[in-house]
Amino acid sequence: MSEVKLAASVRTEFGKGAARKIRRSAQVPAVLYGHGSDPIHLTLPGHETVMALRTPNVLLSLDIEGKGTELAIPKAAQRDPLKGFLEHVDLLLVKRGEKVTVEVPVVAEGELAAGGNLLEHVLNTLSVEAEATHLPESVTVSVEGLEAGASVLAQDITLPKGITLVTEGDAVVLQVLAAQAEEPAAEAAEGEAEGAEA
Repeated sequence: MSEVKLAASVRTEFGKGAARKIRRSAQVPAVLYGHGSDPIHLTLPGHETVMALRTPNVLLSLDIEGKGTELAIPKAAQRDPLKGFLEHVDLLLVKRGEKVTVEVPVVAEGELAAGGNLLEHVLNTLSVEAEATHLPESVTVSVEGLEAGASVLAQDITLPKGITLVTEGDAVVLQVLAAQAEEPAAEAAEGEAEGAEA
């Protein structure tokens, strides 16, 4: 997994007004917490942070002004519901070798069996435990040749070495649905004609 370096400065002003001022200067307010320490309020560079968060479970190396370097993973990111810009980021402090639990996106690959079947993602992510510096960006599941009625359980998914499943093993992740047969147009027309006569 990739490690992204970000320069961070410690915030001393708080509240909505201070947060707006930070965002106007193309930066993002953030809070770093974990390991029983007091939360550290930070300001991160806006564009670099947005780019880093495009990678699920990215490992951030934060060069915090006056405090040295800390490793963190994103736990939550709030975005503006209309414009989509990053409003705030919660970061979890991690150490090399430490195990953490994260949500990992499930990616399906391959072609379903012929017949117009549909693939339903019952779960879009799996909860897994992994070493903080080796978090997977996603897990891939082959759906090649699966027929209608088939399903893939969490325990059926092969995880990379060193990754432990936290999601219940019998949880359905993917299932194949039969295509819904449409009513023939001729029968529908007859039904409408009978209704019109009555």
